[in-house]
Parts: sequence; C-alpha cells; structure tokens
Amino acid sequence: MNRLQHASSPYLLQHAHNPVDWYEWGQEALAKAQTEDKPIILSIGYAACHWCHVMERESFENEEIAKIMNEHFVCIKVDREERPDIDAIYMDAVQAMGQQGGWPLNAFLTPTAKPFYAGTYFPVKYWENLLLRIANLFQSNRQDIEKSAEQFRETLNKSEIQKYGLQAQDVPFLPADLERTVGQLITEFDTTFGGMQKAPKFPMPCLYQFLLHYSIVTKNEQHKKAISAHLQTSLMAMAQGGLYDHIGGGFARYSVDAEWFAPHFEKMLYDNGQLLSLYTLAYAHTQNPRFKEVVFETAQFVQRELTDENGGFYSSLDADSEGVEGKFYCWTATQLQELLPDEAERSLFMAYYRCAPKGNWEHDFNILYAHFDINAFLQKNALTYEELASKIARWQSLGLKHRENRVRPALDDKILTSWNALMLKGLVDAYNVFDDDTFLDMALENAYFIKNRLIKNLQINDTQDAWREAVIPVGLGGLYHNYKNKKASIEGYLEDYALVIQAYLTLYQARCDMQWLTLAKLLADYTIAHFYDANEGLFFFTNKDAEALIARKKEVFDNVIPSSNSIMAKNLHQLGLYFHNEQYASLAQNMTAQMRRIILQNIEYLAHWGEVYLSLAYPTAEVAIIGEDFAYTAHKLGQYYLPNKVVAGSPDETDWIEMLTERPATEGKTFFYVCKNRTCNLPTESLAQARKEIFG
Repeated sequence: MNRLQHASSPYLLQHAHNPVDWYEWGQEALAKAQTEDKPIILSIGYAACHWCHVMERESFENEEIAKIMNEHFVCIKVDREERPDIDAIYMDAVQAMGQQGGWPLNAFLTPTAKPFYAGTYFPVKYWENLLLRIANLFQSNRQDIEKSAEQFRETLNKSEIQKYGLQAQDVPFLPADLERTVGQLITEFDTTFGGMQKAPKFPMPCLYQFLLHYSIVTKNEQHKKAISAHLQTSLMAMAQGGLYDHIGGGFARYSVDAEWFAPHFEKMLYDNGQLLSLYTLAYAHTQNPRFKEVVFETAQFVQRELTDENGGFYSSLDADSEGVEGKFYCWTATQLQELLPDEAERSLFMAYYRCAPKGNWEHDFNILYAHFDINAFLQKNALTYEELASKIARWQSLGLKHRENRVRPALDDKILTSWNALMLKGLVDAYNVFDDDTFLDMALENAYFIKNRLIKNLQINDTQDAWREAVIPVGLGGLYHNYKNKKASIEGYLEDYALVIQAYLTLYQARCDMQWLTLAKLLADYTIAHFYDANEGLFFFTNKDAEALIARKKEVFDNVIPSSNSIMAKNLHQLGLYFHNEQYASLAQNMTAQMRRIILQNIEYLAHWGEVYLSLAYPTAEVAIIGEDFAYTAHKLGQYYLPNKVVAGSPDETDWIEMLTERPATEGKTFFYVCKNRTCNLPTESLAQARKEIFG
C-alpha cells in the first residue's frame, strides 16, 4: 500500500493499492518536487467518477506505467470534493489551455506547482507516450516550460473584475431588464424533452428554481405560459426518465443523451438535495402528484442509503458495481421474469418502463424509462392513477428486495458541510409543503449535526427564554468542510458558509426557533471578516488564513451547485431585512450590481444571481408573526410557495431583531404583520389575507 492508505477520503483510499507512489497534496510532496527538481503529476477526481475508475484500471494499476510515473515525477492525488479550492485552480488551467474540463483531471506542474500542460481522461497508450514526452521535454526544454507555466499562473491570477469586465452600475434593478434576458432563454428550451437544447443534460435545479420564482412574480403572461409548460415538461421528463431511480428513488448526476434516457449512474447528495427543494416547490405551485411522489421517494432513498447514524449525510454512490456502469440499477429480461413471474403483470411493467426482451440499452440491460404521458398510459391500459400508483409501489418493494442480492455500488461516506446544507434545505422545504414530521426529524438531526460537529469553538448563552427551544449561540470560530471517522479536518470554504447560512435561514422561517437565525447571522459576520475582498466587492472562495495556493479564486458562475457568491448575496439581502442592517443590504446590492451586465447577458449560467435580482427588482415582503401560535402559523404559511418573503415570529414583540419590534401581541390571537419597503399593512389573523399581501 502507498501513502494514501492514511487518507480520510474514500477516493484517495481507492488508490491506496496502486503501484504509483502517490502523495496527498501537502508540504511533503511539494518539498520533494523542489528538492529533487521533478515535475508534478496532479491527478484530481472523486469517488463516484466512472472515468476516474477507468483510468485507474488502465494506467495507475499498470506496473510499467507506474514505474515511469515514479521515476520521473512526483505524483499527487486530490479528491476534488475535499479540496475544491485546488480543483478550481487547475480546472481553470485546463480551460485556459483550450481544453474541455471534466474529471479525472490530470495536470503536469513545475516543482513550484505552476501548470504547463493538463487534460482529463487519457487512454493508456496515449498516457504512457505523454509521460515519456513530458519527462524528456522537462529536461531538454525546461526554459520554455517555465515560461509557459508562468504565463498560465498570471492568467489564473487575473481577477474576476478583469476577466469579465465586472462593474457596478448605479441604476435600479428593473423587472423589464430581466424580462429581455428570460425571453432569450425561452427560445433555447427543448420543448420536446425538457431541459435546454443540448446533450448531455444535467438537471441544473438552480435554473429551474429561478424560472419557477420568475414565473410567479412576473406580470408577463406570455413568459408565464411558456415557463409553466417548460417546467412541467422538464420536471416530468427528469422524473420519468432513466435519470431517476424508479425502484429506489433519487436522481443520477446527468443524462448522456437529450431525452433523459441513459444516465451517468452515480448518485450525488448535492443533486438530490437541490432536486428535493425543486420538486417540493414545484408541487406547491402546480399540485402535480408525480412531483410529490418524487420528493417522498428521494427522501426515503437518502434516509436509507446516505444517512449517518448521527444525522449527517454521505456524499455519493458510485456509478459502477462489479466494474460495470449502471449494473446495480438495470434489469435483464431474466431478472424481470424472476421479479414478476406473472406474465400479465410483467407485461404491464415492461410497457410502462419501456423494457425490451433483449434490453433497451447495452449488454442486454434495460434502463427503467417510464412514460412521460401518464394519462395516455392510464387510458390505454384502463387504469386509474391510484391503481397505477399502487402497482408501482408493489414493483418498488419487490425491486428493492431483489437488489439486496446484488453487489452494491461503492459508498463515499465522507460528510461534506456544503452538500449537507443543500439536503437540509430540501428537507425543510419538504416539511413545510407536505407537513410530514419525517422530513422535519431528518432536518433537525442534520441541523444539530452541523451545529455540534462542524462549527468550531461554538459559544452559547445559557440564559434561555421559555419560548426558545435551545440555548442561543453568541460566537463561533468558523466551519469545517468535512467529517469522516468522527473527525473534521479541513477548513471550510465559502460554499460551506453560504449554504449553511441559507439552510439555517430556511429552517428558521419554518420553525421560528431563534437559534438558527442567530447562527446564520454569526456565520455571515465571520464570512465577511474572513472571505470578503473589499477591493472587488466579492467573496474569495478560501479563508484569508487558508493555505496559500498559486491563485486565490472567486466563484461567480453557477455550476450544478449555485455559485457561492450568489448564495451569499441572497443571504445578506435576507439578513439585511431581518436586522435592518445596512451593511448586509448594501453588500448584497453592490455584489448583484457588479454582476448585472453578465446576468442580463446569459442567465442560464447565472440563474441564482437571477434569483437575487428578482429579490431586488420585486419588493421582498417582511412577514412578522406575533402570538402564541407563531411557530405553527409560520409553518402553515410555508406550505405555499411565496418566494419574495422573509418570515420571523415570536409570542410577543421583542427587540431581539428589528423585524419583531413594535409588533404588540393580543392574548389568544396570532397576527401577521406584512411590510414591504418599510411600509406596513394593518395586522391580520387571516392566512389568506397575509398571502394576498405578500403576493400582491
């Protein structure tokens, strides 16, 4: 075994038996490269990555290739999920070299960690030739390599202001400006299969959540109609396609085709957390019963397969089992006969999931790919929706039992703070809309897991008011990024802070338990102190006290997860309303103003910035709930998707937060106080009236 046997990362542990003399990223490896004056091979991947496994089998387990790597290079393995800061720098380098990004990422660096060549997956023969060629060039053309590497270092250190021409404009956030960019986005919809007009297709939940939010607040009826149809098409296509695990619940990472048929089978916590939110909020808006089923099935999958005994959530399940991608999730005709011996029932199953006797995919496998038009299927087979749902429940039960005998995909059991926060928010949203305590129990257990195990040096106030559920935090020392084997070891990144703040704000609005709002504010203050760049008005991805790398990056574009700067902007906007704090409010406005030009140019890649824009372009309602039933009333309000609002509650007026001051209580009654732009309506006991005032 090599040095990786001591790693915490499951991905690094997968490589612990390679004949390659791997190092973890750190001073030992970097010092060795400089002492021996050798170039570095930096290989970055993650545990559920299919092509990472392929390259390992072909190249890193190959004794001859390992010999070349060990002789001429210092070899470093990085888990991109543990070290997104390193991954971001060298992924930028790949793209600066004009190549397509992706994983595995394999970069060649000088002994001082500057990149001079990089790519993704390399076939074994190509990799062998590349190793020998670069080893030779490093000796014969060292000066050119160093010159090229320095140029790439300079490129990587260009600020976001320089790269994208960001400049704040002192103009109001107008709905009409956003309408124009949404109109362009609508022309790019795939109106047949949903999603955008391209393949492969990623779910991109933040894009659809922006569209849902926009469709609710806009007055443009043409846009409302187009977006409503597209959301129904896209969400149904994803839920009925091969992207979704029809037996066990939960979504795969993406579809390789335009029809959502053949997934890349790994199942990631971050996708499923965001999709839990999206399908929940879409159900609240549409009442589509399929969306509700997806939420319950996905939560059950997470509870069954990704939940730690202490309430944390694991990171992912691999795409492969027994060395074959998707084998755990697919079905041969023989397996279907074992599953459903009754021919009539099996025939109905195969018709609904479009299975074929010789398979609908490779190796005689069937990917379960349900009919999008459920009503047409019901009519053709003389079934009601309830009858079909009953049959599907039986098929799921039998299928899960059958899968117990299969070799399971590998589990990446590290716990990441940011991804846990995404699932926490999804569970709170589901609790709000569906009023099911199962979601709340999972959410609270996870919220306390983050609070008790991932927040450093938490200080609390032992003085407790009767209506508070827990002692109130008064200080903290930051966040950790990871948790494995009862230990947190990596300093938190901006995405950890931004997403935990977002999750705690969501939990506070569902329960009005002030500890969560207090924690959100403390974390925001810590983030401003340790991550904010006053020169550019945006947040760095890394703490000012973190390890110094060859570049310090800022994340501004959405990927599958929204950009951490956009999440912070929305957090600060909401905290500014809670506490009437001008610093928070101006930071949110200035950040969004800087991004304004590129938001309006290409909303597809800045959809969460679009959500912040919506919160600034349309008034955000401040909803104070005062009275003995404040917590229950806040939860009832949460059953409706009303995106432009913040909610606070207490049994009586309090000076704890400004939103709750001068809001007197009346014995035996609970009132809504709805304000916009510091102008308030008369208090009302009516939920329907409060909704009207929030929405109007």
